Amino acid sequence: MTGNIMVDEKDYKILEELKENSRQTTTELSKKLDIPRTTIHYRIKKMKDEGLIKKFTVIPNYDQLDKGTTAYILISFDPNEGVTQRETASKISQMDRVHELHIISGEWDIMVKVRGKTAEEIGDIVVDQLREIDGVGHSTTCVSFESVKEEI
Repeated sequence: MTGNIMVDEKDYKILEELKENSRQTTTELSKKLDIPRTTIHYRIKKMKDEGLIKKFTVIPNYDQLDKGTTAYILISFDPNEGVTQRETASKISQMDRVHELHIISGEWDIMVKVRGKTAEEIGDIVVDQLREIDGVGHSTTCVSFESVKEEI
């Protein structure tokens, strides 16, 4: 059970297949999973209607988009800047190369995933853009050498 939505083994199988390739037709899914096509269609519609499936999307090849370098930036919020942490997070989330932003607990307050052409470009983003935003205290940038597993 997820939240108030009942999820069974068939739903999980459908979700796993859709995560792998969301362009699969109900007929293709039916053949792969040995579940009737109408059942597949009904379950996908139900999961969408109930909010279990948020959206269908693609995973671009970021190398071909000049965004082959990924970095994670940990940020301490500075409350002395006259803005709230949520306002600071919202402003950061609007930056061009930001792909994810999370308000987190622990030593750091905000975690940002950015993509750029090179580590130097990401450094420019941090120095020239991020540190100019009210509420951004100190930060640590961790450049990813390799993505071993990445899911949407």
